[in-house]
Amino acid sequence: MNTASPQPDDSDYAHYRRALAGVHLPAAFVDLDRLRANLATLVQRAGPLPIRLVTKSIRSVGITRRLLAAEPRLQGLLCYAADEAAWLASEGFDDLVVAYPTTEPQALRAVAAQLRAGRRITLMVDSAAQLDALAALAQAEGVVLPVAIDLDMSSDFPGLRFGVYRSPVDGPAAALALAGEIARRPALRLDGLMGYESQIAGLMDRVPGQALKNAVIALLKWRSVREVNARRRDTVAALRAAGHHLRFVNGGGTGSFESTRADPSVTELAAGSGLYAPTLFDHYAAFRARPAAGFALPVTRVPRPGIVTCAGGGYVASGPAGADRLPQPWLPPGCSLIGTEGAGEVQTPVRLPLGVALGLGDALLFRHAKAGEVCERFNELLLIEGGRVVDIVTTYRGDGKSFF
Repeated sequence: MNTASPQPDDSDYAHYRRALAGVHLPAAFVDLDRLRANLATLVQRAGPLPIRLVTKSIRSVGITRRLLAAEPRLQGLLCYAADEAAWLASEGFDDLVVAYPTTEPQALRAVAAQLRAGRRITLMVDSAAQLDALAALAQAEGVVLPVAIDLDMSSDFPGLRFGVYRSPVDGPAAALALAGEIARRPALRLDGLMGYESQIAGLMDRVPGQALKNAVIALLKWRSVREVNARRRDTVAALRAAGHHLRFVNGGGTGSFESTRADPSVTELAAGSGLYAPTLFDHYAAFRARPAAGFALPVTRVPRPGIVTCAGGGYVASGPAGADRLPQPWLPPGCSLIGTEGAGEVQTPVRLPLGVALGLGDALLFRHAKAGEVCERFNELLLIEGGRVVDIVTTYRGDGKSFF
């Protein structure tokens, strides 16, 4: 398999420059041809398992509808906020799982209203304290709230936490105790379990120029996969042996399909980032995706030969602060940020390669470090197909929604 990072060329820039001619800039876009190709890759990698679409990585109702209509193997949504799930349910979506706990009364009341309307929404839990808040509100609202247990899938190696600090439920004993607490509350019902191995799914292991680091990460991943797959498998077996029914066992992310599906207890995978393919998903040994989303900034200054300044651009991704969280110039190829300035809120200077000249008003294309976060900066996404803009859809922001 060719695992090299996708390299753009001048023909890509000409392709997008024609498509974006006359468009008001800055503008964000999604290439539907590449989106479909990335979706096909995910489905192939998933083997026989269905895929729950991760809304955090999409953040557009229009794109979500297109994806679900295009691929029957996409089944259900994995949301990042309870009020987001309630809103999406009101828009006609069903089988929504919220990946992160909440105790916010307003959001929970919105979920309860959608449950009464017949929608399926499952909330994530990892402690008895959360159950108390959920049960009290569910009883007051006259509903039974479906909940899922969030199983910790990090690995603790000597001197190293390989993974994230997420759930305190670290294995069968803790999961059984929490399941017992759920069973003691008539207003709650255990619906499923999620075990997300972020250190496998979201950590690149084939970064150019980092051979030693790549080797260390690959070794850590190999050790972690064996441990956490066994943890999830044993936890599911213990819950079922104790008589607890699990409608679903969710696992994985774009970067871990191959290892997650090797766990026979998993009934569905989850993915979203592999569809837009941001820069933090460029260098994986297991797969290759083509960039399908980006944004175009207009050149507004030429401070000196070889440097142009663009309007906007400071769309920095979440996570540990570092250069890899900055948006990166994409097209024309060979452009780069200037280290002393980076990407700025109102202007971003870019160094041009030899032989490339851009003038005032020209578009310079960028890619975001993470998938859905760039949608927080744009009201619309231009949909490009066959080299032209064929439609425009709103982002969550364009719909007047902001969940964090």
